[in-house]
Amino acid sequence: MRKFIHKELAKGRWFELSLMEQLANIGSEVSRARKWQGKDKKIFWGAVERTLELFDLTIEDSRWRGRLLEIARARELFCDAIYGAKEYKTTLEDLDRYFFYYALCARRDI
Repeated sequence: MRKFIHKELAKGRWFELSLMEQLANIGSEVSRARKWQGKDKKIFWGAVERTLELFDLTIEDSRWRGRLLEIARARELFCDAIYGAKEYKTTLEDLDRYFFYYALCARRDI
């Protein structure tokens, strides 16, 4: 059985959120990882693990079947950024900026 960091979300709450809300939450963890990159390894890698878990939960959400390529590509870019930006030259700052707009849209809908 898979062990989740976001236990309540994994139980089903995540699948009640809109795509904007899911991506905004991913963005929150991306922002946290960016903030701690190069400062505190433990906090940084904790944020990385949470980000990847949220990406995986979003990919598992059957409502977004038509958006899987985009979501999976964003996850791939995140992985590239945390491992030195060798493939795509993506930075966590770039991804933080990308996800910021989802947070704005999700906030607007509340």
